[in-house]
Amino acid sequence: MEKEILFVINDGPYGNERPYNALHHAMNLSKREGTQVKVFLVADAVNCARKGQSTPDGYYNIERMVKSLAKRGKVAT
Repeated sequence: MEKEILFVINDGPYGNERPYNALHHAMNLSKREGTQVKVFLVADAVNCARKGQSTPDGYYNIERMVKSLAKRGKVAT
């Protein structure tokens, strides 16, 4: 039986750690066998998928994280 997990992110890519934490968790779970992960970006979170982001000092590049999940067909905006 496959487990399905949905992450709904509504915060912008930088300013707090919630989008990073959700994407990081989604990436790790998507590597597990028998687990299907979906990420839905709403409101300010659609900026997480924006191309050519300028990453502030001290933050991970959210664009790269979204790209990694999108390659597996897991991200919807």
